[in-house]
Amino acid sequence: MAVLYTNPQTMFILRLLGAALVGTLIVETTALTARPQRRWRPSVAAVNASHRYVYVVARLVTVISVAASITAAQAGQGTIFTQLDDAVATSPVARIAALSAGWSYLAFALLLASYLGGLAGRSRVVCWIGLLVAGQVVTAALTGITSPLFGYLSFAAAAGAICGLLRVREVALLGAAILLAWPNLFALRNDIRADGGVSVAYDVTAGDRLRLDLQLAHAADHDVPVDVGQPGPTEFVRYGLVPRILDPDRPAISTGALINQYLGGAATSSYSFLALGNLYFLVGWLGVPLYYAGWSALAVLLLRARGAPGPIRLSLLCFVLGGPLLWSSGYPDAMIAFLQHMVAALPVFAVLLLLRGRMRGRHAIDGKPALRLSPTADPRTTRWV
Repeated sequence: MAVLYTNPQTMFILRLLGAALVGTLIVETTALTARPQRRWRPSVAAVNASHRYVYVVARLVTVISVAASITAAQAGQGTIFTQLDDAVATSPVARIAALSAGWSYLAFALLLASYLGGLAGRSRVVCWIGLLVAGQVVTAALTGITSPLFGYLSFAAAAGAICGLLRVREVALLGAAILLAWPNLFALRNDIRADGGVSVAYDVTAGDRLRLDLQLAHAADHDVPVDVGQPGPTEFVRYGLVPRILDPDRPAISTGALINQYLGGAATSSYSFLALGNLYFLVGWLGVPLYYAGWSALAVLLLRARGAPGPIRLSLLCFVLGGPLLWSSGYPDAMIAFLQHMVAALPVFAVLLLLRGRMRGRHAIDGKPALRLSPTADPRTTRWV
């Protein structure tokens, strides 16, 4: 967009991208040089196939995730209307639903593990992912906020392409379809907000909202780093590791709202320079390569560390891709969300480990060896041997 519309801050945007790429490429190159990856697909297939019940758990998490997301939105959690009131949804239903924070990413990861392990066919996995996307669409309609939907679609396309679930041409077609549908979706979003009594700026068009380069370029107008009162280590622990149901009186946290106030706006609205711009604005130039190097290093470890990634490591990878490394995420809120998602996923991780342990124990008692499943095996015709 910056190049297409000859944005005067194009060089600033390219410098930001370059700074992020420096950190990322150094990590990637070092990892590949130190330990070249060979035969990744067969090994990752074997590891995920050993979690025989992961597809069952994946479908259960998917259904709970969609139901909880829609229920929470109906209870007022994360809606534009709650945001304008500068309030937190106090409904017990909303607080209980919040315990499944990040389960849409968790469900995607478990479905991905099911596919990589040969426990579910590609078409079935894609259909279940379609249900997750449908849940995001309904949630966006209830909240009047579309950015989480497009963030999730971006995450799904990236994670699916990285792990071989989606083909490049399918990702390209998805992007084209979203661009074509965006004007109608934008108009529908405005109608939902207007029906709820929210003032809508009709002079801002759907095309204007696609000028993300303007959002990013606005960060160049300020001397950085800027302290807007963003969350610190204490808030990371309190908001990231303690569920709200155990700490119901804590206020909402939104660095976007703090940035908007710094820029002269109201506390009931938020502003984002996107992931790159927020990082530059709050930390400065040095923080950009260090941030992306750190999170890229974690992603590399989850993918390429000793032993192939199973469902749990794939889940953590999806939390990274859908949070700190997502182009539309906000710093440092995305880091807090990463911690929240890990905490919310712990019960599911425990179930996966318990089921795998029971399966191994049963095989030892019955004198039957573990299930051997090749990367191309059809789970419907696989038998104990």
